[in-house]
Amino acid sequence: MRIAAFFLVIAVSAGAWGQERPKFSVRTNLVTVFATVRDADGRIVKNLIRDDFTVLEDGVPQKIDYFSRESDLPLTIGLLVDTSRSQTGVLDQERRASYTFLDRVLREDTDKAFVVHFDLRVETLQEPTSSRQNLEAALGKLKIPERDTTLVFSAIKDASESWMRQLQGRKAFILLSDGVAFREPTSIVTAIEFAQRADTIIYPIRFADPVPLSLPVVGAILAMASEHGKKGLHRMARETGGAYNEVSNDQPIEKIYSQIEEALRNQYSIGYTPGRIQPDGKYHRIKLITKDRHLIVNARTGYYAR
Repeated sequence: MRIAAFFLVIAVSAGAWGQERPKFSVRTNLVTVFATVRDADGRIVKNLIRDDFTVLEDGVPQKIDYFSRESDLPLTIGLLVDTSRSQTGVLDQERRASYTFLDRVLREDTDKAFVVHFDLRVETLQEPTSSRQNLEAALGKLKIPERDTTLVFSAIKDASESWMRQLQGRKAFILLSDGVAFREPTSIVTAIEFAQRADTIIYPIRFADPVPLSLPVVGAILAMASEHGKKGLHRMARETGGAYNEVSNDQPIEKIYSQIEEALRNQYSIGYTPGRIQPDGKYHRIKLITKDRHLIVNARTGYYAR
């Protein structure tokens, strides 16, 4: 039964990747892009100015109307925690590291965070708040169910629509998961679109139990599902302007959280207004580059003009 279930993981996940895109309404033509810039050695670059950047939309250069360094803007963090059975061996460590991260990164009366878990369902355990006590209590409620379902894409979609779209300032999801969707009605395309329309960056942290090598057939199936999930996490980070991280002995979750904290504290905000008079309902590709081509820019790759 478990082997059949994991074949279904792959089939369901692959199908979810190709579903239709949702429809949105939009109130302004201004396009805002949040970006983190690193040098060739991975160090964050903090001293760039407007003229150091070029924005292309569908290959056409755009005039930058707005530019700033965003370390002082309000920050909202959505902590999306996979509580499916694949996380059984790592949930306690995720819980502890997540609270330490939120305690360090959130500024009193300025920044907020909320906690969502997903498995058989998507549930908000704590609405956006600055209260460390409430966030710690929400993390304490995380638990693993007895049945297998992983609604990872639905969690991103629902949290984007329920919370992030109505908020202003800088917004980011910390996604703790192996990325393997199971019995998932929402596609990865839809999840990314909802995050993009909510101007929310996704920082996936891949964290899961090891694949059991002692069971060759089951291990092979699990490895296929794991690789599929990993590719999905990479895609979500790339298309929303975040960064993919994977927990390992050399890269513990505490170190990953420190890197995300540094990135969030050193973002650039770049705004431009496309030449269209009215939104055309199409997806438009964004390419943000620097004059110094040795620098690496993390920014979302497009948006839907609706």
